[in-house]
Amino acid sequence: MDGCSLEMAGCALGRSLGRRFRWFWAAYAVSTFGTWLAFDAFALIAILALDAGPTEVSVLAAAGLAVGAVVAVPLGPWVEFRRKRPVMITMDLIRFAALMSVPAAYVLGWLSFAQLLIVAVVVGAADIAFTAASGACLKALVRSEDLLVANGRFEATAWTATALGPPLGTAAIGLVGPVTSVAANAVSFLLSAAGIRAIGGREPRPARTAAPPRPGAGDLLEGWRYILASPALRPLFFNTVLVSGLIMAASPLLAVLMLGDLGFAPWQYGLAFGVPCVGGLIGSRLARPLLARFGRHKVMLTAGTLRACWSLGLAFVSPGPAGLVLVIAVELGLITCMGVFNPVFATYRLEQLPSDRVVRTLSAWSITSKATVAAMTGLWGLLADLTSPRTAIAIAGLLLLATSLLLPRHDRTPQHKNADRAPRERRTLA
Repeated sequence: MDGCSLEMAGCALGRSLGRRFRWFWAAYAVSTFGTWLAFDAFALIAILALDAGPTEVSVLAAAGLAVGAVVAVPLGPWVEFRRKRPVMITMDLIRFAALMSVPAAYVLGWLSFAQLLIVAVVVGAADIAFTAASGACLKALVRSEDLLVANGRFEATAWTATALGPPLGTAAIGLVGPVTSVAANAVSFLLSAAGIRAIGGREPRPARTAAPPRPGAGDLLEGWRYILASPALRPLFFNTVLVSGLIMAASPLLAVLMLGDLGFAPWQYGLAFGVPCVGGLIGSRLARPLLARFGRHKVMLTAGTLRACWSLGLAFVSPGPAGLVLVIAVELGLITCMGVFNPVFATYRLEQLPSDRVVRTLSAWSITSKATVAAMTGLWGLLADLTSPRTAIAIAGLLLLATSLLLPRHDRTPQHKNADRAPRERRTLA
């Protein structure tokens, strides 16, 4: 099948996804755009308004993720046996209220570092619950053969938002004030809640097992057990968790290096991370034809390996236009590889999960990822204080090179025997 035929097939599949998916997609698009409009907003507020240093900025990034992950532990089992859309709407409203408290406190002159920490924790916990519920919702709304198309649309939307959001958000911060993008992000979650509400239809209440799960850490053990017992998911679990942790650990240090030591303006910082996101669009469009030509295993192995090869270049950023071009080039290469890898991986992961374990397993995955990011971010903040932000970024880049060893070398794709439950759920939704 040639490129034109693949594109026509993709368009046809996109049209067949239906009105409910389009509302779900619209809700995702508006909240994602709001999130990227507020790209590193808390770090920028801490640096520009509260005069925070590398350790404080790293603590801010780490604490929200760490405590948010702990708070989210009982949420996975709780969400598993509840209707997913009401949970998602509730999490959107919680994020709206928490984020709106920041501009309100700033206007009144009450904003503090402690408040930023508390808001980061609340938003982090709500993010985990929302993400887990949305995975189960997507699997119920979309046929299994259309999951790659749906995930490709989400991936393209995410990279479009990432390309446009940071430049616009940081420009707004420079022109209007440091909390402008946070207020816009809060409103985006309110609009997302409205979009999810508009999906309509009756969502069935998930059937309970003979022994209803308790809302505690023990219930999530089933999710971790399933991941660790799966030869298909286990290597991808360790790989994705460590890659995310190392990339995100270096992010606040790069902000300190560029905005502090190297003297870049906020709009330049936003531009450096906005422009390369065109690579995410390119990658997400390439994912389907590459998958058709080379197969899922080769695409995940190659793209997963290549995405680990770029970050080391950020250690060599210098002041002025040359440094800005270097950051853009490095991020472009990294994001293009991620744009190919992410939709293929997300689709594969959903295919491997039985419908009655999607939420708990995705919650366990998300909690582990966020806790790892938090731990590494805090550790790298201390490392930057002991050495320098540039040295800490270089060490993260070197360790990233080794993560490709964790990718599966052989194709192991057993379909779970309960995978046929999803079509029954979709018929009920219809």
